Amino acid sequence: MKPKPNTVFRLGDRLVQEGRLTSEQLKQALLVQDKEDLRLGDAIVKLGFLTQEEISDFVASQGRPKRVGDMLVEQGIITSQQLTQAIEEQKKSDKRLGEILVRLGFISEGEFYAFLGNRLKIPTIDLTNFQHQEEVIRLIPEEVARRFSVIALAEGEKVILVGMADPTDIFVLDDLAKRLPKPIRPALVKASDLQKNFDRLYRTSGEIHSYAEELGLEVTPGSHDLSQMVATEMLVDAPVVKFLQSMFEDAIRAGASDIHIQPGSNLLRIRQRIDGVLHERTIKETHIAPALISKIKLMANLEISERRLPQDGRFSLKVNNKDIDIRVSTLAIQHGESVVMRLLNQSSGVRTLEELGLPQDIHDGFTRLLHRLHGMILVVGPTGSGKSTTLYTALNMLNIPGKNIITVEDPVEYQLDRINQVQIRPKIGLDFATVLRAILRQDPDIVMVGEMRDRETADIAIRAALTGHLILSTLHTNDAISTTTRLLEMGLPGYAVASSLLGIFSQRLVRRICESCMEPDQPDVTHLRWLAGVGSHHDVKKLRRGKGCPRCLHTGYSGRVAVMELLEMNDEIAQALRREDIAALPALTQTHKTFRPLPMVALDYAFKGTTTLAEVVALANII
Repeated sequence: MKPKPNTVFRLGDRLVQEGRLTSEQLKQALLVQDKEDLRLGDAIVKLGFLTQEEISDFVASQGRPKRVGDMLVEQGIITSQQLTQAIEEQKKSDKRLGEILVRLGFISEGEFYAFLGNRLKIPTIDLTNFQHQEEVIRLIPEEVARRFSVIALAEGEKVILVGMADPTDIFVLDDLAKRLPKPIRPALVKASDLQKNFDRLYRTSGEIHSYAEELGLEVTPGSHDLSQMVATEMLVDAPVVKFLQSMFEDAIRAGASDIHIQPGSNLLRIRQRIDGVLHERTIKETHIAPALISKIKLMANLEISERRLPQDGRFSLKVNNKDIDIRVSTLAIQHGESVVMRLLNQSSGVRTLEELGLPQDIHDGFTRLLHRLHGMILVVGPTGSGKSTTLYTALNMLNIPGKNIITVEDPVEYQLDRINQVQIRPKIGLDFATVLRAILRQDPDIVMVGEMRDRETADIAIRAALTGHLILSTLHTNDAISTTTRLLEMGLPGYAVASSLLGIFSQRLVRRICESCMEPDQPDVTHLRWLAGVGSHHDVKKLRRGKGCPRCLHTGYSGRVAVMELLEMNDEIAQALRREDIAALPALTQTHKTFRPLPMVALDYAFKGTTTLAEVVALANII
C-alpha cells in the first residue's frame, strides 16, 4: 500500500513493512542515526543492510515525487545534458541540485522556485516579511536547520508547517518526521533567503531567558558567596557561562556595537545598541546580576570586590568563529553596578577607503591630504561617530614598507601589521603627551594620536606636524568649523594651527534604509519646510523610507553609513587662523570652493535612497 498524499513518508517503517529490513535492523540504524547525526538512509547503508541504489529504487517504487531534475527535463526547462552536468557538479560541491542549476545559469532562482512550487502544489513562502514565532522556530535545532536548509514556520493543532529549500528530499522529510512532535506539511522557501535569515531567525534571546531561569535557581536572592560562584563558573556548562555566551552570540548576530547590563529594582535589563539605537530585553531574575557582573569583571581583570568605584578593562572572546575584543566599563548605580561593553570585531578587518562609500569629491580630497608628507589631519565628531574606523582606514592605506607608522591609542582597537601601536597607561604616567614625546625619537614618518585631549598633547602634535611628520588625530567636536575654534580655545597659537593644519574631516553616522522593506516616502510638512529652507530643488518623489519588517527588527533601518564633510585649509582660512579671528571663520566656509556642510552631504544620501529625510533633518538639528 502506498502512503496517502501529503503525509510524511517514514522510510524506516515502510522498509520494515515491505520486508526489506527487520525491526531489529531498524532499531540499530536508528541508534547509529542518533549517535552520528546521520540521515536514516545513510545509517542503513553504513550498517550494510541495504545499498544506496536499493534505497533509491525503493523510494521510487513508493510513488514519491520525481526528482526535481527529471521534472525540469520533462517540462523542457533544461536539457538532459544540462541535468547531467549539474549532477556532476553536485557530486563535487555537495550542494543542492537547484543551487547548482542556478549557479550554472541554466535557470534563474525565481524560475526554479516558481516551477517547483507549482509542480508540487505546495505553498511558497517569502521569508522577508513572514511573521516568525520564536517558539516555533526552535522546534528545529539550528544546526539541523542549517544542514538541511529548513525552517519551522508555524504550528497548528495537527501539523507543523516547515519551510524547505528542497521539499522533494525524502531523507530530510524522514529525519524531520522523527524529530518533530507532529506531522509535517512542507512549504517551499528559497535557499538564498534561508541563508540570509538564519542568523536573524536563530538569535539566542530564548536561550538567554532559559539560562537566566537556570541561573536563577542556582543563585538565590540574598546569596553573597560570590567567590564560590566565580570558581565554579569556570565549568563550560555553568549557567552563568552559558548565559554570557548566548548574550554575546546574540549581540554579534544582531550587529550590536554595545551591550548594557543594568540591574533595576524589579528587572534586569540587557540592552543592545544596534545601528545607534538601544534595544531592550528584560529578565525578571534580578538576583543573578552580581554573578554575571563578577564573571565579566574576572574576565576583564578588574577588582571583583570593588563595587563603589568605576572600573575599566577589556578582554577577548571568540564568538561564532569571530575574534571579538570587548571593552568593559563598570559604574555603581542605585541597584548594583551597571556594565557597558563595547564590541570590536577583529575578524572583520580594517576597511579600505572604497568600502567607506564616500562621495567622490570627499574620497579624492581625503586621498590627496593623506599623501602629503607633513602636516596635521583631524577627524572629528562625537563619540560613536566612526572616527576610529576612518583613522584605521587611512592607516591601512598608508601602511607600506617604506613608511614608519607609530600610533598612540587608548585603547588599541585593531591590530595592524607593520605598524607600531602603543597603548597609553595613565596609572603609570604613560599618557598621550609622554608617549608622543618618546615616539618622535623613533624616526616616524606618520603618527596617529588617538585623541588630542589636552593642550599639551595638541601642542606636541602640532610641533611634530611642523617638523616633517604627518599627524593624524581626533577631536570631539560637532563639525569642522567648530574644530578650528576649539583648537584656538585650547590656547594653541593661531599661527601654529594655520601652518600645520591640512584639513578637517567631520563625520556622523546615519541609519541606512532597510532594503527588504523600502518604499516611497511621504515627507511631512515640517520636513518639507526644512527642504525649502535649505533651498533644495530635488524631486521629493525620490525619497524613500523603510516600512519595517522582521529583518530590520521593524525599525525600517538596517546598518549605518558615514556622512562626512571635508574642510581643506586655504589661504583665507589660514589668514583668519593666524589673526585668531574666530568670528570670520563661518563666513569663509560658505565661500570655500569644495566645502559642503554635513546636512547637505547627508541630503544627497537621502535622495539616492540610502537614508531617510527624517535622519537628515535629525542630523541637521543636532549640529
